Amino acid sequence: MRILVTGGAGYIGSHTCVELLLAGHDVVILDNLYNSKIESIGRIESISGKSLCFVRGDMRDAALLGDLFASQTIDAVIHFAGLKSVGESTAQPLEYYQTNITGTLVLLQAMRQAQCKTIIFSSSATVYGQNTAPFVETMPTGKATNPYGNTKIMIEQILQDLVVADPAWHVSLLRYFNPVGAHPSGIMGEDPNGIPLNLMPIISAVAKGQYEALQVYGTDYDTPDGTCVRDYLHVMDLAQGHAKALEYCARTQGCEIFNLGTGNGLSVLELVHAFEESTGIKIPLHYAPRRDGDIAVCYADASKAKRVLGWIAERTPKEMCEDTWRWLCRA
Repeated sequence: MRILVTGGAGYIGSHTCVELLLAGHDVVILDNLYNSKIESIGRIESISGKSLCFVRGDMRDAALLGDLFASQTIDAVIHFAGLKSVGESTAQPLEYYQTNITGTLVLLQAMRQAQCKTIIFSSSATVYGQNTAPFVETMPTGKATNPYGNTKIMIEQILQDLVVADPAWHVSLLRYFNPVGAHPSGIMGEDPNGIPLNLMPIISAVAKGQYEALQVYGTDYDTPDGTCVRDYLHVMDLAQGHAKALEYCARTQGCEIFNLGTGNGLSVLELVHAFEESTGIKIPLHYAPRRDGDIAVCYADASKAKRVLGWIAERTPKEMCEDTWRWLCRA
């Protein structure tokens, strides 16, 4: 199939593109490079040994989307593009709603016009809000604890309403948890523009001496060591989950929701210790107050993905840390 990957130059998108190319698909990437780099395209092609089509542009540009679908026969879309920081979204809600919601609507209108009705949406565990972990796909979503999560809830609802109106659509909503790691080759990994916002690249930046210490936000949560617990999964496991979802989605009409996670939680301090053990580098810590929008515990029940997609997260925290460090030492 020919797959349009929005945000395909980004962290998760680029690793997923490698899996798609290796599986024999043609890949078209649409990315405005707001939080990614053009070098990702060369890295994808180097690892896969295959070429792809790159279009630089914003998914909110209706004319661009119309031209893209008119010039390319797109069989399916994997939709990563959007703003993604929980903390930033609480400070910039309008930017998040404008980019994530409006962008998705423009994309879906272009898909409908082109009669392309297969889409895999990059959703998030933040949609579960104040539910109690482990999170199960059948839990109510309702309202997240931050604007970023609310945009994911709204987009999920838009896609579910679309399927009700037109059952010919093939939709998978992938609620994934906390991706970390890098391609094991060391050629590609998380490479954001500006200051990193996710935990693992910040730990790595401290290890490289770019920051004096890791800011640990909150030590009084109801967890074994007082720090937030998250379900960290290797980005290559996550990329393979998208490939599995594409196989399923292409042959199944309607809308299905899948958690992609390990099913186990690690605290901030446990991830720090895993990194220290994997690299031999001590990470200085600075304890700070809680951040707005963070919840104490978040991890998946991933049994549905195993049962329906035949997918499980296989890589260990040690591999996540080793692959991250290999990438950053080479980058």
